[in-house]
Amino acid sequence: MSSPIDPRGAHPSAVAAEALAAEALLAEVRAAVDVRLEQHLGAAAMRAMFATGAEHVVAALAGLVRRGGKRFRPALLVAAHRACGGARDVIESSVLDIGAAWEILQAYFLIHDDWMDGDATRRGGKAVHVELAERHGDAHLGASAAVLAGDYGSALAQRIVAEIDAPADVVREATIAFARVHEEVVLGQAIDLTLAADDVDAVNRMHALKTGSYTVRGPVELGALLARANGDAREALRRFADPIGVAFQLRDDLLGTFGDPAETGKPVGSDLRARKRTALVTETLALASSAERAQLLAVLGRPLTNDDVLWTMGLFERSGARAAVEGKLQALLEQGLSVLDDAALDHAGSLALRGLAGMLTRRRA
Repeated sequence: MSSPIDPRGAHPSAVAAEALAAEALLAEVRAAVDVRLEQHLGAAAMRAMFATGAEHVVAALAGLVRRGGKRFRPALLVAAHRACGGARDVIESSVLDIGAAWEILQAYFLIHDDWMDGDATRRGGKAVHVELAERHGDAHLGASAAVLAGDYGSALAQRIVAEIDAPADVVREATIAFARVHEEVVLGQAIDLTLAADDVDAVNRMHALKTGSYTVRGPVELGALLARANGDAREALRRFADPIGVAFQLRDDLLGTFGDPAETGKPVGSDLRARKRTALVTETLALASSAERAQLLAVLGRPLTNDDVLWTMGLFERSGARAAVEGKLQALLEQGLSVLDDAALDHAGSLALRGLAGMLTRRRA
């Protein structure tokens, strides 16, 4: 594995230590959360047995949850919990439950997002609306069942949070925080649906709400909450999370166009084929010539051919947009990591947070 690049100019051994801490935590969390997920999904399947004819909706949700996912969000939750004084040698039951809830919430978002974007694949398999359309032999019925599968995931995630083994005031605060993340993502998705390609402010709002909220800010907030962290620690983690969440989305935008299909599981230029208004598009509109801007808007206004995709990818490179997005990503990573330099947090938890931030912003899939 190549040595990670650290924007702060930190010694390579320090960066390697962060990466090792993150990898170890991610492996620990993945194993523990997957066990807890099986418990919750098994209980959900048992409840669904009494709703004859609806079992396939729950099974489709469970299938997507089990099919993959790196478990970054539960890992951030655990790292933040430890950074704020939570137990180092075990993962507390309430933390595990919310980690599982986060994965189910993400599956709900993915199910609805794939249908809205018309994406046919997810995590190396069929998107849930495609799977259910084939099961029913009808596209509309499949889409409707997929919406319900996502809705069920939302309800199940909220139930898990509301039932965590914690003091009543912690349960109440966690439930409110979890619901707020849900609200923010829905609002971000609403912006995404009607986003003008050249509206940079709207793109930034969408990134902060749709991805930053539930990928980084929400998990670290819940981790701190469950550790009963003080106000200074919570504020430091928020200031860490906000730029890292946007940087995560910028990497997502880069991978959605330039990612290796063998690693992303999606075709080259998948975001372009879906005509998504990504940071690459807004940067290109700011940097390209007037003729190229007009051509780009025309291309994005119609279904793209393979030639359109290749031309647009070339324009992203020629205009300097790809390099600009990479530069912004690195600046955001540096901003987030610098907060941890000064925060009074547990060293082991902070080390894992640094490593996870690097993994989120340098990932290849």
